[in-house]
Amino acid sequence: MRAVASLIALPLLASATLPSTPDLGKAEGRCRPQETGPAFLVDVQGLKDRTGNLKLEVYPATDEDFLDDDNILIAAGKTFRRVEVPVPKSGPTTLCVRLPGPGTYGVSLLHDRDGNRKFGWRVDGIGFAGNPRLGWSKPKAADASARAGAAPTRITIVMNYRRGLSMRPLAKGS
Repeated sequence: MRAVASLIALPLLASATLPSTPDLGKAEGRCRPQETGPAFLVDVQGLKDRTGNLKLEVYPATDEDFLDDDNILIAAGKTFRRVEVPVPKSGPTTLCVRLPGPGTYGVSLLHDRDGNRKFGWRVDGIGFAGNPRLGWSKPKAADASARAGAAPTRITIVMNYRRGLSMRPLAKGS
């Protein structure tokens, strides 16, 4: 009887897990003209090319929450912001993301070159606030975070792409 109950419960548990929703955090993260409150102005450096989209995301600056599922964070009342834009065809690239208040936040930036909305280490680029050296796992939240003040705060993120078996910035001059 327990086995049958367990089999019945599995689909219910699976349906309780929400798939990631691409629009979550976008309304909260959108900067508005002349806005003066807390925000990150992210200068993007080292783009491999001008294809695809840039997806900037803001998380709590804790290891357990950094890069966690957006649905879980929002359901728990935790910070999650997202800005997604096409890569500009030319010129400097700066993104703006609004924040709930001054503080320290984990920040990730995906160069989604193939447009599939997921990180593919063979194709896409990735960068983080603080520009940590990347290994085979996600960086520690403290290494991938930045402190925001009461007004827009400028930070720079250097993109990393696959080079051999590692992820690192492109060579200078490329």
